[in-house]
Amino acid sequence: MILRRPSIFVAQSFTFFNFTTKSPSFSSSSSSSLITLHDPSHSNPTISISSPFYNLLPPTQNPNNIVNLIYSTLKHKSSNLYNDPDIETLIPHLGPLHISRVLLRCQSDHSSALTFFNWVKNDLGIVPNVQSYGIIVHILACSRMFYDAMELLSELVQLVEFDGVYRSLAMCTEDCNWNPVVFDMLIKAYVKVGMVDKGLRTFRKNVEACFIPSVTACNCLLSGLSKVNYVSQCWEVYEEMGNLGIHRNAYTFNILTHVLCKDGDTDKVNGFLEKMEEEGFEPDLVTYNTLINSYCRKGRMGDAFYLYKIMYIRNVVPNLITYTALMNGLCKEGKIKQAHQLFHQMVHRGIDPDIMTYNTLIGGYCREGKVQMSRRLLHDMIVNRICPDNITCRLIVEGYARDGKLVSALNLVVELQKFGIQIPEDVYDYLIVALCKEGRPFAARSLLLRISKAGYMPKISTYYELLESLCKLNNLEEALVLKSEMLNKSMKLNLTAYKAIISCLCRVNKAQEAEGLLEEMFGSGILPDLEISRAIIKGYCKEKSIDKAVSLLKFFAKEFQVFDTESYNAVVNVFCEAGNVDELMDIQDRLLKVGYVPNSLTCKYVIRGLQKAMELDDEILVCNTLEA
Repeated sequence: MILRRPSIFVAQSFTFFNFTTKSPSFSSSSSSSLITLHDPSHSNPTISISSPFYNLLPPTQNPNNIVNLIYSTLKHKSSNLYNDPDIETLIPHLGPLHISRVLLRCQSDHSSALTFFNWVKNDLGIVPNVQSYGIIVHILACSRMFYDAMELLSELVQLVEFDGVYRSLAMCTEDCNWNPVVFDMLIKAYVKVGMVDKGLRTFRKNVEACFIPSVTACNCLLSGLSKVNYVSQCWEVYEEMGNLGIHRNAYTFNILTHVLCKDGDTDKVNGFLEKMEEEGFEPDLVTYNTLINSYCRKGRMGDAFYLYKIMYIRNVVPNLITYTALMNGLCKEGKIKQAHQLFHQMVHRGIDPDIMTYNTLIGGYCREGKVQMSRRLLHDMIVNRICPDNITCRLIVEGYARDGKLVSALNLVVELQKFGIQIPEDVYDYLIVALCKEGRPFAARSLLLRISKAGYMPKISTYYELLESLCKLNNLEEALVLKSEMLNKSMKLNLTAYKAIISCLCRVNKAQEAEGLLEEMFGSGILPDLEISRAIIKGYCKEKSIDKAVSLLKFFAKEFQVFDTESYNAVVNVFCEAGNVDELMDIQDRLLKVGYVPNSLTCKYVIRGLQKAMELDDEILVCNTLEA
C-alpha cells in the first residue's frame, strides 16, 4: 500500500494517527504505569493500570508483576506459560490492558506475541478485546506474517462493529510498530467473510484517510462486489482506481468483463475491450472464456465461435473451459452431433475431458432421447478413470425415466455399483418416486428395502410418496407396515400420509380403524380436513353404520367447522335407499340446526326416498290383502 501526501496526512487528515516512532519505556524491575495505553472502548483514552498497594504483596503474588512474569517466560523459550505456578496464581488478575501490554513488549518477537495471544484466547478462554486484536495484527503484519494476520483480522471483523475495528486499528498505531498494509488487508478480510459492503466502506475510508489501496486489494473488492451483483459499486471502485492512479491489471479487466457479462450487456464488452487494449492489456484466456461462456448462455453461438477463431489468431490457446462452454451452448440448441465433434477435436488437440465435459454431452444426448449414447459415454468415463458424479447418474436415470424405461435405469444402477461407484441418495429417491408414479409401489418398496440395508436413508418425502402409492392400490397391509417403520425411525406422518391411510381403510370397509387414526392425528397436532371427514363418513355409510356417520357429521361441524355437503348427501342417500323417510326428516332437522343446508341433489334423494317409501307401502298393502 502506498501512502499519499504524508505531511498533509499527519497534520490534518487523520488526527488519531501518529507517524513518529514511539518507543514505550519499560522498567526492568517493575511493570507499573510507565506505559499508558489507548483504550478505544473507554471514554477516557488514557488509562493507568497500576496500583501502588499491590507492591506490598510478595513479588509472585503482586498483580503488577504479571506483565513482567509473562514476558520473562516468553523470552526464555525453555519456560512454559502452561505450567508456571507463579503465572497461574496471577491469571485471575489478567485483564485486557495487561494482555495489550504483554503484546507490546513482544513487538520485536512476533512468535512470542502470537503464542501468548493464542494462549489467552484458546487455553484461558478469554476473548481478547478489539485493542489486543489490533496490536497482534499490526505486529504480525510488520513481521510479514500476513497469513496469520489475515486469519486474526477475519476473526476480529466478525466480532466487532465496523467503526470499532477501524478506529482500534488506527489508534493502535500510536502504541506499536505498524504496517499500512493492514488497512489493505482489512478490505480483504471483510470480503473473505462475506461482508462485502463493509469492505467497500473500508475502501472509501482508506481513500478519505489518504491511503492509496493496492491493486490486489481493489481486485479482491471488485471480485466480492461482482459475486453479490453490486454492479454499480463495481464501476464506482473501477473509476476511483483510475482517479487514484492505481495501475489496473489484467485481473481487474477480467473481473469487469465478467461484470458486464453478468449484467447482460455483452455489447458493451467490445468498447471495454478497446479501452483495455488502450491501457496496454490484451485479452487473455480468462477474458475470452468469460466472453465465450456469456455468448453461449445467451444463445449467440456465432459470436462465441468467432471469438474461438480469434483466440488462435492471437495465439491464445483454448482450454478445457473454452471447449466445455461451446459444447454446452451447442447442446442447448439441440446440436448434439456438432458438440460431440468438438469433443473429439478437443481430445485430438491433447486436452483431456473432465467430469463437466462428459456431463455436458451426456445431458445433451439424454435431452434428445438418445440414452444409449449417454450410456456409451458413461462407459468411456469409467475406462478413462473419471468417476461419475451425482449429476452424471441423475442425468442418465432421468433420461431412462423419460423414455419409460425404469427397469433399464435400475439395471444401470446395479451395474454402476459393480464398478464400485457410489450411487447418490437423491438418485435412489428419484427412482422410488418414479416407480410410485408409474403405479409400481411394490418395486419401489423392494428398492427401498435394498438401499436401507446398505445404510441409505431416503428423504421423508420419498416415504410419503411410497405410502400414498400403496394406499391408492389398496395395499393396506404393506402401507401399515411402512407406517410403523416410519414411526420407528422417528418420522412423523403429515396430513397427506394420514389422509392416504384413512381413505384406504374406508375403501376396504374398515371405517372404525380409520376413525381410530384420528386420535393419533390429534396427538401429533394435525387437524382433519374436509377430505378426511368425507372419507370416514362415506366409509360408515358404505358399511350401513348410519348412526356413526350422523354422529361424525355433527362432530366435524362443531369441532372443526367442516361442513361437507357431499358427506351430508351420502347420509341422506342411505336413508332414502331404505325408504326410511320419517327418520330421515328427523335427522335432517337436527343437522339443519348444526349448520348443514340441503342442495338440489339432497332434494332429488328425498324425492326418490319418498317414492321408495310409497312403493314399500304399496307392497305391504298388497301383502296384507293377499293374507286376508
